[in-house]
Parts: sequence; C-alpha cells; structure tokens
Amino acid sequence: MEFKEDKAIFVQIAESIENDILRGIIGEDERAPSTNELSAKYEINPNTAAKSLTLLSNDGILYKKRGVGMFVAEGAKQVILEKRKERFIEEYIAPMTREARLLKLSKDELIKIIEENS
Repeated sequence: MEFKEDKAIFVQIAESIENDILRGIIGEDERAPSTNELSAKYEINPNTAAKSLTLLSNDGILYKKRGVGMFVAEGAKQVILEKRKERFIEEYIAPMTREARLLKLSKDELIKIIEENS
C-alpha cells in the first residue's frame, strides 16, 4: 500500500482494514491484524498501527478480546457502510448539489448528467 500525503497514515490503515471487512476478507468475529502485524507489513511505528486499531475500536468496528487481540464486531460492515455513506454525501453530494444550484441545473438535468457519467 502506498500512503497518500493528504491523510494520516493511521487513518489510511484503518480504511484499509475497513475495506477488507467490506470485501469479506475479514468476517465478523474474526481476528483483525495485530499492532505488530500492521507495523511489520507497512513498516511503520507500532504506535501508528495501534492508533488505527483504536480508531476502529472507537467506531464500534473492532472489539478487544483480552489476551487474544482485536476482532471484527458484529454488524461492523453496516457501521462502515453508514459511516462511508455519510462521508460520501458530505464530501461529494452536498458540494455537487450546491454547485448544481449555482449553475441553475434542474434535478432532472443533474440526474441525466450522473447517469451519462456512470
């Protein structure tokens, strides 16, 4: 994985784990990669890897089994989908609709443009 400059590394790693959950690579109640595994895989500081896991835990995507590791929470896939839908609306749809209003595009015109470009 090549890290992007515009986003914190721990966030990118968390998103990568989320992607694995969405793709079914890691299922509910399956063990997530450990801090040590992540730090070795991405050649990063273990504290950065730990921040990724903490972020996912705080979002209810992972939970900790004491002495065993972090595991994917039940319903994690749905939590990720909802979180990403909200972010998609905030980052893409809302700005697009504001611009469409400025350009006086009708709803039908906007839908047609989206359909033509999908």
